[in-house]
Amino acid sequence: MANKKRVFISFDYDHDLDLKNLLVGQAKNEDSPFEIADFSIKEAISEDWKKKARTRIKGCDVVTVICGEHTDTASGVSAEVKIAQEESVDYFLLKGRSEKTCTKPKAAKSSDSIYKWPWDNLKKLIGGAR
Repeated sequence: MANKKRVFISFDYDHDLDLKNLLVGQAKNEDSPFEIADFSIKEAISEDWKKKARTRIKGCDVVTVICGEHTDTASGVSAEVKIAQEESVDYFLLKGRSEKTCTKPKAAKSSDSIYKWPWDNLKKLIGGAR
């Protein structure tokens, strides 16, 4: 598929790595409208980390924020959302665990919705339908 969207995945590394791996797998589907810019940075949050994250986020079309049960306590996810907001990079929140209560990152706006993750819906979200 031509003109695939480049997606940066923001997720809670300590609790939701399995969900990130699922999303990476979906990007490999034949009908996927997106490719993953897999730039996960597993290091302490520092000014250097923020610079790296900013460069990577700016190089993407959209940031997909996977929300799990502990996303509200994941400082790295909040930092990435804040960077996306500052750089005017489109982002959306994705409910990672359908049977659990998923939380927004602290930097999310109160108006940000958490969207369900079925494949058809994900493709629409990546395309801007929100």
